[in-house]
Amino acid sequence: MTSFVHVDQPAAHPGVTRAEAVFDHFRTTSHDVDGSRGLAALLLAAVVSALLVVADKLVSNIDEGGLIVAWLVMWAVAFVVLAFFAGTARTLAARATQGWSAYAQRREAARSDARFLAYAQHDARIMNDIQAAVTRHEALTGEPAKVPAQLARAIVAQRSADVKVPTLYEAMRRVNLGKYY
Repeated sequence: MTSFVHVDQPAAHPGVTRAEAVFDHFRTTSHDVDGSRGLAALLLAAVVSALLVVADKLVSNIDEGGLIVAWLVMWAVAFVVLAFFAGTARTLAARATQGWSAYAQRREAARSDARFLAYAQHDARIMNDIQAAVTRHEALTGEPAKVPAQLARAIVAQRSADVKVPTLYEAMRRVNLGKYY
């Protein structure tokens, strides 16, 4: 007699599935979180801890009877400071995070421009397009274009160099050789 056994094996390990779900959860929540609240809480904690350290140094010289009163006053001052500076710390943290993100965007744009210029120096077509745009701007406005020094040097080098345009035979040969390698 023939019998068939059907064992349903899962395609993925349950632990791996749970770990992927946790990673996806953290990935989606990290994009939704505003960093200014955490930074505001950190700034408030730093201010309050500094005040508590100073108060502890002052209270350490007081005898036992005045110690409880001093601790109560210190905590009252700490909570008043928290309530008083919460809005200021939050706006300061929001401005700091906006400033940091603007700095990161400027840095990424500069890095991307540097990569583009490095590539343009090796590709005559891109350099010709840039040169045409600079010339067009100078013709329309009547004033010299404001370009980065690296780009200006590359344009001058491009204008002074004689670019050898390949013949149709050479261009087709390069294309056909590229197909086999």
